[in-house]
Amino acid sequence: MASKKVENILCALDEAYGTEYRCYLDHDSAWQLLIATILSAQCTDARVNLVTKDLFLKYPDVNAFACADLNELEQDIRSTGFYHNKAKNIIACCKKLVNDYEGEVPSDIEKLTSLPGVGRKTANVIRGNIYNEPSIVVDTHVKRISNLLGLTKESDPVKIEFDLMKKLPKDHWIIYNIHIIRLGREICIANRPKCSQCMLKDYCSHCLANTKKR
Repeated sequence: MASKKVENILCALDEAYGTEYRCYLDHDSAWQLLIATILSAQCTDARVNLVTKDLFLKYPDVNAFACADLNELEQDIRSTGFYHNKAKNIIACCKKLVNDYEGEVPSDIEKLTSLPGVGRKTANVIRGNIYNEPSIVVDTHVKRISNLLGLTKESDPVKIEFDLMKKLPKDHWIIYNIHIIRLGREICIANRPKCSQCMLKDYCSHCLANTKKR
């Protein structure tokens, strides 16, 4: 059962941002979201969406990516950064999908994390957004803001995930990430937070510390 503090935090987020699920990576299928999420590592969703707009036209299915020329794919995704590893992982991942799963993206966490380039974060994006499986995605926003809110003291994403699984009700596992991403982009910006505008300022260690200084 969630604590009163957690209930208040989630209620404030729901009131501010609604309860509609929204994935910030453009996609029309599970495999497109999988590739987009791999590309999103150390890259903005906006940049990834610009790249995948043409990428998914050039490579229209998993087989096309599995057969892609490595050097050519590297240039196609170059602007997303770390393109050497991303291209290698995308090709290897799609080959495994074709060979082991008939081109379909699995929903099982163990099968997903066995794919090249897929960690728990990417796997949980797929499970939550495609298969509606309660999953907590720990990205940079969730990691930083969850610490500020006192929902975890961990720095390791996997440990944070399990801390949040214990404290958040399952019906908010997916949408918590969606809300926190928006909060981190619009208000709780890493280097210039707008604490006075934040609906969670009464629960945030940074905001509370600044209030005491005044």
